[in-house]
Amino acid sequence: MIHRLHHLPLLLATTVTVTALGRPAAADNIDVSTIPGRDSVQLTIYNSEDLTLVRETRHVTFRKGLNPIQFSWANTLIDPTSVELRFKTHADDLDILDATFPHDRPQMLYWNVRSALDGDAEVEITYFTSGITWAADYVCIADNGEDRMSFEGFVRITNNSGEDYADAQVRLVVGEINLVEKVAELARRGIISEEEKAAYFARSRKVRDFADDAREELSVAAGARMSAAPQAPKEIIKEGLSEYFIYTIEGTETVRNTWSKRMRLFDGAKIPFDIRYRYRPREYGDQLARLFILRNDTASGLGSTPLPDGIVRLFRDNGRNGLSYLTAYQTKYVPIGQEIELNLGADRNVVHERVRLRSWRDSFWFRDTKGKRYFSPDQGHVVQQNFPVAGWHDNEQWIERFRNDRDQPIEIEVRRSFDGHVTVDTDDDATKHDYRTVQFTTTVGANGAGALDYEITYRQGISRKQEKVELR
Repeated sequence: MIHRLHHLPLLLATTVTVTALGRPAAADNIDVSTIPGRDSVQLTIYNSEDLTLVRETRHVTFRKGLNPIQFSWANTLIDPTSVELRFKTHADDLDILDATFPHDRPQMLYWNVRSALDGDAEVEITYFTSGITWAADYVCIADNGEDRMSFEGFVRITNNSGEDYADAQVRLVVGEINLVEKVAELARRGIISEEEKAAYFARSRKVRDFADDAREELSVAAGARMSAAPQAPKEIIKEGLSEYFIYTIEGTETVRNTWSKRMRLFDGAKIPFDIRYRYRPREYGDQLARLFILRNDTASGLGSTPLPDGIVRLFRDNGRNGLSYLTAYQTKYVPIGQEIELNLGADRNVVHERVRLRSWRDSFWFRDTKGKRYFSPDQGHVVQQNFPVAGWHDNEQWIERFRNDRDQPIEIEVRRSFDGHVTVDTDDDATKHDYRTVQFTTTVGANGAGALDYEITYRQGISRKQEKVELR
C-alpha cells in the first residue's frame, strides 16, 4: 500500500498520483481508499526571510512490511529539501529506509517506511514554504484634551503559498533570522534534475539543522490551544527568544490561499503621551515638527512585548461624537522601553524662524615663511606685513524665535549639527547630542513667544585641531 502525503490531504491509495491542488493526474489513477485530514497544523511565519515553518500531524494506517509514502508539492512554494517525516507514536515499530525523487514525477518524493506495526500511527511532517506574510497596523485615538490615547494593534496575514491551511495555529516571528538559502528561490526552480538533487541534498543538512532549532524554539506556548477558535477575543501569547520575539495567536485560524485575514494583536488601553516640537532637519525635514510621543513601557500600559513595524493611523476625538484624522505613519520595530514618535508635521499655530544677527572674523595667526614660526597679535607677538595668515576664527551670532498661538505651553527641542572644530556659546538650556550636534530646549508659554540665543565659533587653519563641537 502506498501512502501519498501531499501537502493538502494525506492520500492512502495503491498507485495514485495527486497534483498540488488535490486533482488526480490524467494517468495511473486508481481508487483512493481514504483521505485522512490533518489532525493539526502550525504555521510559524518569519517575515524577514519570506519563510514559514509548517508542522502538521496526521494519523496513517500502516501494514507490516514496506510502506511507500508519497509527498507532492506541485504549484506551491514548498522547499523540497526541507521536508521531513517523523513518527510521534510507535516510533520503535517504524523506520524510514530512504527518500527518493522519481525522475518521471517531478515535484514529488517517496519515503519507504519499514513497519513492524499493523495499525495506525501518528506522523508529523515539517517543511518550509514561502509566500505567507504578515503585517501589523495600529489605530490610535487621542482624546479631545490630547493627554491620553487608545492604542490598538492588529495583524493581517496574507497567504500566496499555493496551499490552504485550515484550522492552523499561527505564530508570528518579530525580528531577523539568517538563512543561507531563500526558500522562494529554491522552490521556483521547478523540476529537479539529478545534478540539482545532489546539490539539494548537500545543502539540506543546513536547512534541516535550522528546522530542528526552529522546532525546539517554536514549540507551542503554554496555554495556546490547537482546538477550534474560541468565541471570546483571541489572546496573543508572547515568547521572548534570544534574537527575536514570537506572538502566538490563541486558538486556530483558517488561512486560505490568495486570501488575507486581519486579527487583533492587542486591545487598546488608554495610555499617556507627551507633545513635543522638534527641529531635526535630517529626520523631519526643514520644519518644526509636532510630535505625539509615547513609550513602549509598563508605565504607559504597554511594554510587555516589542511592537512589530507597521502603519500607525492617528485620530483625535473632536468632542462631537466624531473623529478627526491626523496622520498615518510607518513605524519601525519598537523594542521594550523605546519611544514611539508620531509625526504630525508642521503646526500652523506655532511659528519658528532662524536669523543670523551678525558675523565677524578674529583670532588671527600668521606664519613666518622663513623660520616656519607662527605669530599672533593677540598674544603680543609682532607680525610683519609679509606674514601670510595661517589661522583664524569665523564667528556667527544666531537667534531662534518662536511664537505659540495655542492655549497651552509647548516644549521645543532644536538640534544643530556642525562640521569642523566648533565652539557654541549660549546661556540657554543646551546639551551635546553627539560629537558634532548640539540640542537646545526651551518652553514657550500659551499664546506667548520665546527665543534661543547662541554664538558659533568655527576654528580655521592651524586653529582647527580636530572634528568636534565644544559647548560652553
